[in-house]
Amino acid sequence: MGDILGLVAKRLGLGLLILLVISVIIFFMVELLPGDIAEAVLGQGATEENVRNLREQMGLNDPALVRYFEWLKGAVFLDFGRSIVTQEPVMSVIGERFRNTLFLATYAAVIAVPFAIILGVIVALLRNSIFDRVANVLTLTSISSPEFFLGYILILYFSVKWGMFPAIASLNDGMNFWDLLQRTFLPALTLVLVVTAHMMRMTRAAIINLLASPYIEMAKLKGTPPWKVIVRHALPNAWAPIINVVALNLAYLITGVVLVEVVFVYPGIGQALVDAVSKRDFPVVQACCLIFAATFILLNLAADVGAILTNPRLRHPK
Repeated sequence: MGDILGLVAKRLGLGLLILLVISVIIFFMVELLPGDIAEAVLGQGATEENVRNLREQMGLNDPALVRYFEWLKGAVFLDFGRSIVTQEPVMSVIGERFRNTLFLATYAAVIAVPFAIILGVIVALLRNSIFDRVANVLTLTSISSPEFFLGYILILYFSVKWGMFPAIASLNDGMNFWDLLQRTFLPALTLVLVVTAHMMRMTRAAIINLLASPYIEMAKLKGTPPWKVIVRHALPNAWAPIINVVALNLAYLITGVVLVEVVFVYPGIGQALVDAVSKRDFPVVQACCLIFAATFILLNLAADVGAILTNPRLRHPK
């Protein structure tokens, strides 16, 4: 148990260090933008007094290093300052949006993860069959297609031609759970098509790689049915790479939804990021980027811990 806690502590410390480095990059990338930020926000018609007041409000008269540490101290307590456009606290601007993104990611994950693992096991059982080849072609097509392209194809057929689901995933407070599932089905299906292919191929590769192991050969020689060889012998030892790829795709579901949210006009944090960039609302941009980075690092940490717990060899490295 002590070894596991030590490894988790090391991974957590490394994750915090990486997040610190990313926070430096996020903050100073904004600083490196050409021109004066206050003038860029106010536009060409701004007076000198307005620019001066906005610089004072944003703290731009202080040295960049001082402003970075002030911003970092607030970020630790989820205080990212105020939006330049609405003058509201940044967390109140993106808090509801982030919850919407988490819902969409959870919706897609509930469908994609079990479907991808089951499909990966089936194609491993039917390796080199027609089903395996067709599945590989379809998954390669899905991986190679951009999210916005898949989204528009789904809108064309499911909304325009068949009228089954709405093309715009607008939400309101009066919706019940089933209406919410229907409104968000198309963006969730787009994400499912993108991440299922990667997880399925990794599951298939991990299981096929283990099928050449001596203990698998022994199980086959003893007359164990093929499905039992995979489910009871191969799959438990393949969990480590499968958990890693699942965690990476879950991170993508949260951090890579920007294009999907824009296509379906879904009120998530990705849409909020695009709006903030177009309006030069830099505090919101910085907060969204840091939340994305923290989410990605946290899910990678969860993947490392899951791989360690499922593989004893990782708990006692030589």
